[in-house]
Amino acid sequence: MATYAVIKQGGKQYLVKNNDEIVVDHVGRKEQDKIDLETLAVFDESGDKLEIGTPALTQKVQGQVVKNFKGEKIRVARFHAKVRYRKVRGFRPLLTKIKIVKI
Repeated sequence: MATYAVIKQGGKQYLVKNNDEIVVDHVGRKEQDKIDLETLAVFDESGDKLEIGTPALTQKVQGQVVKNFKGEKIRVARFHAKVRYRKVRGFRPLLTKIKIVKI
């Protein structure tokens, strides 16, 4: 049976299991570094085993940084009607791909 965990990284929550790869905001670690992720809940497929933290559990989910990269370009446009004001700006967010090693 697969064991699932709800982790918190960068102000967001992710549902993961072993060998999953998730893309999160940049964590500031080099590639192949180990990282401990804050665990909010752990459960299995059948629902027999369930642990919920208040707000977090003491055990940590272990992950490994696979790759640091830039995401797709995001266009940000400003527009004022009837005054010929248009401004377009864009940026590419820094992202990190993390592989879940152990729950």
